[in-house]
Amino acid sequence: MQDIISIAKSAKDASISALSLSEELKNNALIKIAEEIENNKELIFNSNNMDLQSASILLNEGKISNSMFNRLKLDENKLTDMIQGIKDVAKLPEPVNKILFEKNIAVGITLKKVSCPIGVIAVIFEARPDVISQIVSLCLKTSNAVILKGGSEAVNTNKAIFDIIKNSLKNFPQIPEGLINLVFSREDINEILSLDRYIDLIIPRGSNSLVKYIKENTKIPVLGHSDGVCHIYIDEYADLEKAINVCIDAKCQYPSACNSVETVLVHKSLLNLFVPRLIFKLIENNVEILADENIKNIFPSVTVACEADWSTEYSDKKVSLKIVDNINEAVNHINKYGSGHTDCIITENNDNAEYFMQMVDSAGVYQNISTRFADGYRYGFGAEVGISTNKTHARGPVGLDGLTIYKYKLYGNGDIVDDFVKGKRKFFK
Repeated sequence: MQDIISIAKSAKDASISALSLSEELKNNALIKIAEEIENNKELIFNSNNMDLQSASILLNEGKISNSMFNRLKLDENKLTDMIQGIKDVAKLPEPVNKILFEKNIAVGITLKKVSCPIGVIAVIFEARPDVISQIVSLCLKTSNAVILKGGSEAVNTNKAIFDIIKNSLKNFPQIPEGLINLVFSREDINEILSLDRYIDLIIPRGSNSLVKYIKENTKIPVLGHSDGVCHIYIDEYADLEKAINVCIDAKCQYPSACNSVETVLVHKSLLNLFVPRLIFKLIENNVEILADENIKNIFPSVTVACEADWSTEYSDKKVSLKIVDNINEAVNHINKYGSGHTDCIITENNDNAEYFMQMVDSAGVYQNISTRFADGYRYGFGAEVGISTNKTHARGPVGLDGLTIYKYKLYGNGDIVDDFVKGKRKFFK
């Protein structure tokens, strides 16, 4: 059994040692990791197949969902994205020791605000083994130590990827061994949650119940989101062809993703002109539809949505449709039922778009583009450790900037406060 306290202590020590790592060293280590994952991809695929075989039994027994099973799969495309993501992080500018702000506050006294690592980050995740490479690359680049806790359904894949990364880092003895850690036992979660002395931030990636449990059972700051209830509002000034394409992509491209659309709101003027087209296209793509009474009246075959449906993350080929009287009703619906993740307006009216994007209180607000773009890789962050709906520190896809904080450095020459209190010296205005 792993000693989680010892791992956390080691990670804390490593996070201090990592403050001296150079940009060149970290980038070289990332390139080496990418190369070794490429060289060992058959080992990774074989490990993933073992997990998929076990997971298929759990799926048939109803113990895991289709969306979790799909997130567990690693194919050639996902692996290629993993490798490219690591390389992209290596190419990004150094995120720590950046001067964010500098000023002279008095003669001979200089204040600097400088970026620095957060320290020790614990990431608790389910199913997606590609998360490991994303998190490790971002934490290494930002000189943070990381403790990874993956789900049991991906234990073989997680261990294979982690071992490849650890072996790669052996080529760089300057990188402290405790910087990257992987724990396995479900019981480890509760112990991790209690270690506020050593762990500075927890990032959960998984089901609503997992995230809720973590938030309710730790004193450590938690960065993440519990729900991905994303919306698309089809405005009266929408280009209907764009609207169809965006809605289908947002729902069908990867339904189990947290940034897939769950509710489509449609302006009342488009009830007869647009809604039938959308419904036929959704049915063509095997999407189950729940709708309000307005839509039920013209499409009796659809299921009537209940109150709970408006705030449900389906993570499947299932969507809610609702008619709204105007843009204000759309905004109010989203702010009431949404999760603050990502919401979109389809419109050619830029005033309406700006109003929507100003008034919708979400981490991502879009015009005429699929909610599936809410992703650190697609934003050009190289990778992400998750998507945050928090309103402090980091929001939206969390990349390098979200894994840094800052410190203030003050430079003087024997200066004392008493001189300023007694009026002998003055601060600059």
